Amino acid sequence: MPRHSGWISAAKLAASVVAIMAISGVAVVAFAAVDLVSTATTAPTLTLENEQILEGVPDIGAMDGGLNFLLVGSDKRPDDGAFGDPEEDSAVLNDVTMLVHISQDHTHVEVVSFPRDMLVSVPECPDPEDPDGEPLSALSGVKINTVLSYGGFNCVAATITQLTGVPIPVGGIVEFYGVAALAEAVGGVDVCIAEQIDDDYTGVHLEPGTQTLSGMESLQFLRVRHGVGDGSDLGRISNQQVYMSALMRKLQADGTLGDPVRLYSMAKAILANMSLSSALQNPTVLVSIARAVQEIDLSKVAFVQFPTAYTSDQSAVEPTESAALVNAALQADQPIVLDPASTDESEFGTGGDPATSAPPGPEAAEGGTGETTETTPPAGAMPTDVTGQPANEVRCSTANEG
Repeated sequence: MPRHSGWISAAKLAASVVAIMAISGVAVVAFAAVDLVSTATTAPTLTLENEQILEGVPDIGAMDGGLNFLLVGSDKRPDDGAFGDPEEDSAVLNDVTMLVHISQDHTHVEVVSFPRDMLVSVPECPDPEDPDGEPLSALSGVKINTVLSYGGFNCVAATITQLTGVPIPVGGIVEFYGVAALAEAVGGVDVCIAEQIDDDYTGVHLEPGTQTLSGMESLQFLRVRHGVGDGSDLGRISNQQVYMSALMRKLQADGTLGDPVRLYSMAKAILANMSLSSALQNPTVLVSIARAVQEIDLSKVAFVQFPTAYTSDQSAVEPTESAALVNAALQADQPIVLDPASTDESEFGTGGDPATSAPPGPEAAEGGTGETTETTPPAGAMPTDVTGQPANEVRCSTANEG
């Protein structure tokens, strides 16, 4: 958003409050909006170089055009020691790095997750400790989760831009308690568990079936790695996609994205628990972004794992040739179409919903042959090493057999 003087910004916020009150017809929103504005003006701010792209975004209603949003999950431990010694156990790593792409015509969304151990090249970045001084040197062959501690959030954004070829004007950092607060704000998320999951590292113990997760339970589920998939970060990404797709289904089914009161609750949680780039400090911008995706068909919301393969020594992963196809789709603002077989065939993938899966074998129907019927990938589908799931597809977290 363009920068304004203090009184102009205050006038815009006041006008937004009046508009929200008129839409909702609920007097309590007036008090909520005042509280929200107060939160927005005191929350920590990040700055990104591409913010000028947002000039002209409306205050109320769906935003015009598309958007690329960078979400970083930091492993910085809170000061209360609930997740370990903040001095000994924290390295301020971007263990979760996601690029959210909303198309120009608001018909599709891609959420691309980048594995934390993926090797990347880092461009020259401003030093967050001395922005006007000598920039930090460019790097090559470093794990992406070290970029946040090296050059700050803006350097992570520059690295993803260099990797994918798309500009990133907005983004934010969320830490442990922020994830729990967001889950609480939406009233919990129903996730499918294919088999017993036990992970002593995060304290996750979940029985098979549909489980409703909220607050700290959601945080631990999103953190679990050793107990799901193949026990790696790739398995954790697939697990996170189970949760995020379930969250999208809930938000659309409940009408949350079209309800100003519920949007307030979510925006409040976001502003209170995340460090956002300065263009997002105005709560009406958050509402306009939410309104942009409220009518998108869930089959057109794709959660994608950036395609990688292990290095020869198994210590890291690096992008495969298919990564260029993912980048090209993002640059051209084209939907990323996934092969339905890709995640099923992946060793770190998730499972289909047992309640909706057709029974296999000759018992499924009289006269059946028992032969496996191969499905034809959709036109324009990505290669099978591009895994993920559309938001309308119910998938289940699978346990790590090891």
